[in-house]
Order: sequence, then C-alpha cells, then structure tokens
Amino acid sequence: MEHLQQLLMVYMAYVIATASPGPSNMAIMGMAMSQGRGSALLLAFGVITGSLFWAVMAATGISAILATYANALFVIKIAGGLYLLYLAYKAAKSALSAKIPSSVVARLPAHKWQIYRRGLLLHLTNPKAVLAWIAIMSLGLRPDSSTTTLLAIVFGCVMLSVVVFGGYAIVFSTAPMIRSYLKARRWIEGVLAIAFGYAGIRLLLSKAI
Repeated sequence: MEHLQQLLMVYMAYVIATASPGPSNMAIMGMAMSQGRGSALLLAFGVITGSLFWAVMAATGISAILATYANALFVIKIAGGLYLLYLAYKAAKSALSAKIPSSVVARLPAHKWQIYRRGLLLHLTNPKAVLAWIAIMSLGLRPDSSTTTLLAIVFGCVMLSVVVFGGYAIVFSTAPMIRSYLKARRWIEGVLAIAFGYAGIRLLLSKAI
C-alpha cells in the first residue's frame, strides 16, 4: 500500500511537470494547428522517445553521473539553448511573413523523419529533463525498492507522457483549433517565437541548471 501511494505521488508529479507549458508542449500545439494531427503526433512521439531515453538513463544511474560532472550538463545546456533559439528564429520568420505557409493551406506534411527528429532533439537537448527524471527517481525509489517498482515508475510515466503529449496533438489539431490558427497565425507564431527565445536565452545565461 505504501509503495502504491509512492507511485501515485510520482505519477502526479510527472503529470504536473509534463502538462505544464514548455517548449515541447508549445511545439506540439503549433505543429498540430499548422500541419495537422499526423505531424503533431509524430512530433509528440519524438518527445516521448526523448523522455524514455532520459528515463532509462535515470534508471541505470547514468543521469547521476551526468549531474556529478558539470561539463556534461554544460554541453547539453548550450546545445539546448541554441536549438531553442533556432526554433524561435523559425517561428519569428513565419510570424513576420504575411503569406500563409503552403503546409497549412494544402495540409502537406514535412518529411516524417524531420518532424520526429525535431521532437526528439527538443527533449534530448533539454537538461531540465535529465534533472526532472533524477527527481522522479529520487521521489519514487527507496533503498528497498524492487525492480518492479522501478519498471512501474519508468513505464507508468512513459504511458502518461503518451496521454499528455498525444492529447495536446489531438486537441490542437481539431477543426476549431485549426480555424483559430489560420485567423491568428502570425500572433501564435509570434508567441511561439517569444517563448522559444526566452527559454533559449534563459537556458544559455543560467549559471546552474
């Protein structure tokens, strides 16, 4: 019973952290409204894969080694900040353009691998994802915890990430959302540019992660 309560605490903390606004969620929302459900789900799948990667790293103790060696996290932080700035540039370029991209009008998806890779890179270059999983493992595991508990944490959280990220992709790809995007495309892309830019600059300038 005590282990079950511990797992519920872990799941609750993970859902709050995952569902709260962030670069990955905003990217999925933007992709869903601009390129449709299929592309958004591909992007979400990339994010989920990145989350699974860090979960495995945390479960095997490698993330604790990364946390010990500041240089490793420093490299991840710089890469993540630069990638967020790149996404900000692309969103700003779209916001400044009066022409609606052909992908929105004709519903022509970008290359599937490129969409998946973008989602994967978003999470792999996010140092906070490493530390988040360390926190999750610290919250859910005890010295006497079994392998079953570890697997329950990892796969339970991964399933929750499927629900959360996939939910964003589905909800924001509905017809009302797409119509709203077409009407307010430049404003939405502008907000995305500001959000990505702020997150990237904050990450690059942060002294500690």
